[in-house]
Amino acid sequence: MSNLHTLDILIIILYLVAMIGVGFYFSRKNKSSAQFTKASGKIPGWAIGLSIYATFLSSNTFLGVPGKAFGSNWNSYVFSISMPIAAWFATKYFIPFYRGTGSISAYSHLEHRFGKWARTYAVSCFLLTQLARMGSVFFGIAISLQALTSYSMASIMIVMGICIIIYTVLGGIEAVIWTEVVQGIIKTFGALLILYIIIQDIPGGIRKIVDIGLSQHKVSLGSFSPNLTESTFWVVLFYGFFINLNNFGMDQNYIQRYHTATSVKEASKSVWLCVYIYIPASLLFFIIGTSLFAYYQTHPDLLAQVKLTAAIEKLPSHSSGSKISAMSASLQPSDYGDKIMPDFMVKKIPVGLLGLIISAILSAAMSTISSSMNSSATVFSEDIYKRYFNKKSSEKQGIRVLYMGTTVFGLLGMATGLAMIGVKSVLDIWWELSGIFAGGMLGLFLLGMISKASKNTEAITATVIGALVIIWMTFPAIIPDRYAFLKSPFHKNMIIVIGTLSIFLVGVCISWIKAKITVKPA
Repeated sequence: MSNLHTLDILIIILYLVAMIGVGFYFSRKNKSSAQFTKASGKIPGWAIGLSIYATFLSSNTFLGVPGKAFGSNWNSYVFSISMPIAAWFATKYFIPFYRGTGSISAYSHLEHRFGKWARTYAVSCFLLTQLARMGSVFFGIAISLQALTSYSMASIMIVMGICIIIYTVLGGIEAVIWTEVVQGIIKTFGALLILYIIIQDIPGGIRKIVDIGLSQHKVSLGSFSPNLTESTFWVVLFYGFFINLNNFGMDQNYIQRYHTATSVKEASKSVWLCVYIYIPASLLFFIIGTSLFAYYQTHPDLLAQVKLTAAIEKLPSHSSGSKISAMSASLQPSDYGDKIMPDFMVKKIPVGLLGLIISAILSAAMSTISSSMNSSATVFSEDIYKRYFNKKSSEKQGIRVLYMGTTVFGLLGMATGLAMIGVKSVLDIWWELSGIFAGGMLGLFLLGMISKASKNTEAITATVIGALVIIWMTFPAIIPDRYAFLKSPFHKNMIIVIGTLSIFLVGVCISWIKAKITVKPA
C-alpha cells in the first residue's frame, strides 16, 4: 500500500483481523442450521435495526451518493424520503405474515399459493439481485482503495472477498448482525469526520458551501413535473417506494432478520429504528457530495488533477497529451463524481484518520456483502437444496450446505464486481440492476398476498406478461430503429414500478374477468 502511511495500514489490518476474529468467536455457537440462519430468534430489536441500517448504508452509499451529489444534485435523496411509507406496510402486514409462517425462507409461501414455479421464479430473481448488489459493492470499494494503494481493482476485490467469506462462513447470521452493529457506528462516525475536514478546509466554511450549492442548483430534489421519462422527484419517489417495499417485504436479507428477533414487536421496532437513522444519515452523504463540489470549486488546481486522471483512465494508453487535455476539458462533474471522495481522502485526510475512514468504507462494503452471502446461502439451502435434492437432510448436511453456499455466493459476487470494472456510476448500475430483478418478484408477491381470487393460471399469465414488459423497458436495443416509436419512453428507474404493477394488475384483471364469465350451475 505505497500511498498509505504505516499507521493507516496497521489500523486497516487490525480492523480486518477483528472482523475475522468475530467470525471465529460466533463459530462456536453454530451447531445447527437454525442458529446459522436466524440465531435461534434471540437478537434484540435495537441490534437488528442497526444491522438493517448498516445493510442499507453500503459502500454504494458511502462512495456512490457523494459522487452522485457532486455530479448532479439531491434528486436521489427522494429514495430515502419514500422509506417510511414502505416501512409502514412492512410493520403492519409483512412482519406478522412472515413470523406467522414460521419458515425462514421468504419464498416458500409462493409455492403454497401458486406452485413450484412461483417459488423458483422468486428465488431466481432474488439471487440475481444479490449478485448485482454484491458486485456493485465490490466494485465501489475497489474504486476507493485503488486510489489509495498500488494494487489493481481486481486484487483489492479478491483480498476483500476472502476476508468477508471467512468471517461470514464461520459466524453465520449472528456474526453478521453484531458486526453490522459495530460497522454502522463506524460508517456514521467516518462520514461525520470527512464532512468536518471538508468544512475546515474551505475558505468561508459552511456559508461558502451553502452559497455554491444554491447557486449551482446542487441541492435540488429534482423537477416536480409529472414527467416519467426523466429522473424527476416523482420517478425517484415511485422507484424508492417499490424498492423499499421489496426490501422490507420480499428481500431475504430483511425477512431473515425478522426471524432473529424475539417477537413481532421487536422486529417492527427494528424496521422503524433503521428508518429513523437512515433518513438523516443518507442526507449526510448528500451534504458531503455538495461540500466536495464546493471544495473543488474553491481549489481549481485539485479539480484539474482529478479531471486529468479521469481522462487518462477513459482513453487508450497510447493517447497523446493533446487528446488527454481535450478529453479532460470536456468532462462533466457526472463523469468523474465517483473519483472525488477517494481523491479527497488521499490528499487531505491526516495520517491515522485516513486508516479509520478506510476502515469505515470497508465496513460499509463488508456489512452488505456478508448479509447478501448469508441470505443467498439460506435461500439456496431452503428453496433449492432441501426442496429439490434432499428433503430430509440432517443437521450436519444442512450446515455443510450453508457453509458451501456462503462461499460460492461470495465468489460469484466477487466475479460480478470484476465484470463491472469500467462502469460510469456505481449507484446508477446498482439502481438499474435492482429494479430489473426485483420488479417481477415483488409483483408476484403482491398478487399472491392481496388478490385472493388469483390462482396458478392467472399468476403464470401475469408473470409472463410482466417479464416481457421488464425486458421491453430494459433492452430498448432489441427494437429496430425503424420502429423507434415502440421503444419504452420511461426512465429506467420506472422498470420496477411498471414491472411490478404489470404483474399485479394483469393478474387481478384476469381473475376478475374469469370470475365474470364463469357460468355457475343452476
